[in-house]
Amino acid sequence: MADEGIRPSPTALLERANREGRGRLKIFIGAAPGVGKTWSMLDDGHREWAKGVDVLAAVIETHGRAETEAKLADLPLLPRKPVLYKNRALTEMDLDALLARRPELALIDELAHTNAEGGRHEKRWQDVAEVLAAGINVYTTLNIQHIETLNETVARITGVRVRETVPDQVLELADEIELIDLPPDELLERLKAGKIYPQDQAARALTSFFIKGNLTALRELAMRTAADRVDAQLREHMAANAIEGPWPTQERILVCLNDSPAAREAIRVAKRAADRARADWIAVNVTSARQQDLAEAPRDRISNALRLAERLGAEVATIEADGNTAETILSYARTRNVRRIIVGYPRQRGFLTRWLQEDVVQHLMRGAGSFEITVASQPDERLAAQPPRFSLARPTLRGVTEALGITLLANFAAALADRLFPVASLSVIFMTAVVIVAARQGNLPAIIASVLGFFSYDFFFVDPRRTFTITDRSEVLTLCLFLVASLITGTLAARLRHRARVQTEIADRTNKLYDFSRKVAAAAQRDDLIWAVVSHVAVTLRCESILLMPDAAEVLHVVGGFPPEDQLEVRDQTAAQFAWEKGQPAGRDSDTLPTARWYFMPLKTTEHRLGVLGIAFPDDGALTRLDQRLMDALCDQIVLALERLRLSEDLATTRLATETERLRTALLSSVSHDLRTPLVTIIGAAGSLTEASDLPDTSRLELAELIREEGERLDRYVQNLLDMTRLGHGALRPHLGPVDLAEVIGSARHRMRAILRAHPLTTDLPALPPVQADPVLLEQVLFNIIDNAAKYAPDGSEITLAAEAHGSLVTLSIADSGPGIPAEDRARIFEMFYRVEGGDRQRAGTGLGLAICKGLIEAMGGSIRAEATWPNGTGTRIVITLQIHPTP
Repeated sequence: MADEGIRPSPTALLERANREGRGRLKIFIGAAPGVGKTWSMLDDGHREWAKGVDVLAAVIETHGRAETEAKLADLPLLPRKPVLYKNRALTEMDLDALLARRPELALIDELAHTNAEGGRHEKRWQDVAEVLAAGINVYTTLNIQHIETLNETVARITGVRVRETVPDQVLELADEIELIDLPPDELLERLKAGKIYPQDQAARALTSFFIKGNLTALRELAMRTAADRVDAQLREHMAANAIEGPWPTQERILVCLNDSPAAREAIRVAKRAADRARADWIAVNVTSARQQDLAEAPRDRISNALRLAERLGAEVATIEADGNTAETILSYARTRNVRRIIVGYPRQRGFLTRWLQEDVVQHLMRGAGSFEITVASQPDERLAAQPPRFSLARPTLRGVTEALGITLLANFAAALADRLFPVASLSVIFMTAVVIVAARQGNLPAIIASVLGFFSYDFFFVDPRRTFTITDRSEVLTLCLFLVASLITGTLAARLRHRARVQTEIADRTNKLYDFSRKVAAAAQRDDLIWAVVSHVAVTLRCESILLMPDAAEVLHVVGGFPPEDQLEVRDQTAAQFAWEKGQPAGRDSDTLPTARWYFMPLKTTEHRLGVLGIAFPDDGALTRLDQRLMDALCDQIVLALERLRLSEDLATTRLATETERLRTALLSSVSHDLRTPLVTIIGAAGSLTEASDLPDTSRLELAELIREEGERLDRYVQNLLDMTRLGHGALRPHLGPVDLAEVIGSARHRMRAILRAHPLTTDLPALPPVQADPVLLEQVLFNIIDNAAKYAPDGSEITLAAEAHGSLVTLSIADSGPGIPAEDRARIFEMFYRVEGGDRQRAGTGLGLAICKGLIEAMGGSIRAEATWPNGTGTRIVITLQIHPTP
């Protein structure tokens, strides 16, 4: 039963509530292919099927293994969905059919599988997430090398990088993880027997991935991953059920850090213990109101200790103690299910500091319960260099002065109140002074003000006055209560001041991160982003900043600095190159090249190295712990911004390549089909004329007319391609001048007399002023539009051409009665090679005619658009707007 003082964690309860209503996920995880994950999953599926559970084998990859196929024979199967990918017929899991079938349990093999293009999700684990959300339980399989955070580790062990990965968050969704383990020798025997891969693949695998050392390392990784997940589930269970830890399951070590030199020894003890036990370890710094006025040296010792722990692989945390420091440590250890606590214990320090730390250690020992407490003392050789000193932070001169001044003002106020008002107790005035001092200067000045107020009140306002003698015994109790209340009130006010200052620092850091993220999000160009990075880092940390990025040869170069900087000294360049190559901090105040002027932080993602950020402080300043955390957060933001810019550039390159490929394909299609068709017709007609000598004259005329029409059609196609090429290269320059629209329309109509045989052309042309255009190009535009209308309008339907003047513009419209163009396609029909998939698409064409019209009209200073002829959306009207030629 849970202790009454311990409540369930709201976060754990919320997580449990979020899981209500969704299916349960069980993952069969293994170290390598062939250990029996699919077999075990099917075996469990058979047991559930025997219990009456509705089991469905949604997708099972047997890889041709006879025993797996036999195991699958008795279970209901979900038919696979055929998919055509790159001219290959594939099959994938039919997600929609699975959701419609809605079994109680679905067996889905190979969680890390990548689906073929065209599916609803890119990855199979996303399919599984949707199935779980629908309330269907899922059994699935996963190899250890497919987990995202272990992918790099597995690649280093085996030399083989797996491209298909699953985010670690998917493991957190699992309600149960079952480790399928097989000793390496047995797995190798299965491989040699051809039970995993065919013999030719097995021979190659035996010399690369399936090496006994590799399999042993992968086996350990699989066991630790399963254990970590089980441990996380145990902690969630303890938090949700208000169970006080620790439970003696997985080893976890907690080391407590303070400003003592023994803290570094405690870190080393914790590191050695964690390595021996192969356990996780956590380094915790407990802050309290007492630490708010620590001198710079103790603060630096705490910061250096935390950095050392972080470099040695610890999880670093900072928590705040509301009251009892030891109880805060024990409470945190219970929430993390820690079994062993290591604390530093200096054997020679100032009396008050030593007493305070001894008090913390003694409280830890008394409240340890089931914890194992280890006390690490400072080594003797280091003690010799440490002179005894009073380590409690001394008050500043300003704090002492302000305590004296405010106490003096309290004396005047008390004397004035004693004369003017019948005040029962003047001690409240002095207590108010203590609170003011505590709120402004901190704890120790408040203690000074409490003591001064105690003696001032006794000397000036307790009978007999102007002496420290007390004749009334009741006044003794009043004075003692006043001193105690002043100390308590001052301490509480100092803590409140400390918390307010901490919250102000947190809010300031949050605002800085928000401003920085907003700046980098607004930077669309690389130069803008670089300037935003270096300037904001310099202003935020009050330092100089520099950004280095690699060239094609992986050599770093300075790309930006604030103040502007383009050169580094040799030692700084070496430190930057080390940070880039090793992915570790280097330079000043680090373990590598600490004599350098700059401190360099690598900017990297899990897959890419992006650059190096360097900072340098004036006057030999250094990063504080708070600045280090802010620096880490800024680096994360910079990495995200650089990665976003890199992805944008890659996307632009991909789009260009895709567009180029699309245009090439369309051009080849046009050349192979649209140009070849008239050529075949011409060759066939010419052959008939030459080979058939007894053709009547009418047939010969028809064949000759056909040759002429197809030749003109071929000429138009070639002319369109040439015009589009000239427009694209800016070589087509219109000769603008006054043009009579009626004359141009008449010329175009004459050229199209053969095309317009089945479509009467009606014109509505009032008296119009000349427009500013190139007559040859404008005639070509009208020809293309009317030809397009004749293609798609039904035979016998009318094509209407109308024009009218509006101010300085003339609007010319060509309308047909075809099926029309969908509203969403009307803007795109002017793109090269674009053809509407329905509606007006009835005959073949190059898809260049309207694109050329748009280019020619815009080159003449006009505009062109498409709209529906009739309100119901049928028919197409192309509207051209041209400038009226200015009259001299």
